Amino acid sequence: MLVKRVPDIYDKLSLLTNGAKFDVSCSPSFDRKNFSKKESFSKFGIHNIWTSNGRCIPLLKVLLTNFCINDCAYCLNRKRNDIPRTIILPDELSRIVYEFYRKKQIEGVFLSSGIIGNSRKTMDMMITTAKFLRTRYQFKGYIHLKIVPDSDEASIEEAVKLADRVSINLELPTEESLSLIAPEKNLHSILKTVEKINSIIENKGKTIQTQTTQLIVGATSDTDFQVLKLTENLYKNNSKLKRVYYSAYMPVNDDPRLPQLSKPPLIREHRLYQADWLIRYYGFQVEEIVSEEKPLLDEKIDPKLDWALRNICLFPVEIQQAPPETLLRVPGIGLTSVKRILKIRKTSTLTLKGLKNLGVVIRRAMHFITIDGKYYGNKNQMKELSTSSIEKNLQQYSLDI
Repeated sequence: MLVKRVPDIYDKLSLLTNGAKFDVSCSPSFDRKNFSKKESFSKFGIHNIWTSNGRCIPLLKVLLTNFCINDCAYCLNRKRNDIPRTIILPDELSRIVYEFYRKKQIEGVFLSSGIIGNSRKTMDMMITTAKFLRTRYQFKGYIHLKIVPDSDEASIEEAVKLADRVSINLELPTEESLSLIAPEKNLHSILKTVEKINSIIENKGKTIQTQTTQLIVGATSDTDFQVLKLTENLYKNNSKLKRVYYSAYMPVNDDPRLPQLSKPPLIREHRLYQADWLIRYYGFQVEEIVSEEKPLLDEKIDPKLDWALRNICLFPVEIQQAPPETLLRVPGIGLTSVKRILKIRKTSTLTLKGLKNLGVVIRRAMHFITIDGKYYGNKNQMKELSTSSIEKNLQQYSLDI
């Protein structure tokens, strides 16, 4: 491997933050509609993530090193690529993170890495960085540590002790796909590590500590059914798995094993997030959304509306009487709206205007409900609903992601 020297610490930081941008297991991290641009996505890798309660947190997202012994076809940092390589050692990296934190420029750090030497050596250096932050600098901010594949149990336990969140990326949903474009990785081994992390967190008794993982979308011929079936099983078997992130494949390498795309499949990624939400919070089974016979999500309409249109015989439902699990199946009615409906209808009769005030998307929900026996929708307009207004929203999403 030809190594180009990167001497300046800020040049190193810029290189290593740029190399970390493709990992989305803490948030969508850069402007992916312009993914072909070469400039750094933010100065020194500091960017904003949003928590589940809507709070914005500045986070330093960085690699320990972009050296790597692996040759994953989709990865910018794969060993065959002729790119500048560098490393920031734990002493130096922990000092940099703390300085950003002390100046209130960040509230936390996401630390990942290529594999330099071997998995154990790399993981030890990442753990040492976190340990320096916690002990030497009394760092109270957020730490997300990436677990390197083939890390031993002792290293994982130490990472869990130091970090607020840990993650290991599955990357692809099948062993066949992983062996094709990431031959050094083993899906069974990574799944075992996910289970091991889950067990360690549970045994530590830290209710706020969780893990995440990531799947690449569109780099192989794997279907949405295969992706979501794996996701469903992961949630069922790992109580501390906070969420699965889906990352639209971006062609950064020329490789015959990879598809040549003009732009990343962002809408497909978005549909997977919507389906994931239905599985986690709305009581849907994967087979209700996609199946072996219908293995791909419809990109023109969201999966909840798609299900409702395919099961139109179940509608309309009476908003004054339907149980919560039925209300959650109505397009345009979400988790918060259901809670509000259940509370209000105990003492009042709901109205169309009142539902709008409760957060219901009336233009969609009105076709699938009755209010005190009255139907306000038009079944003949459902097809129009599924193609025009929804597609407009998709276009807006593709611009804003």
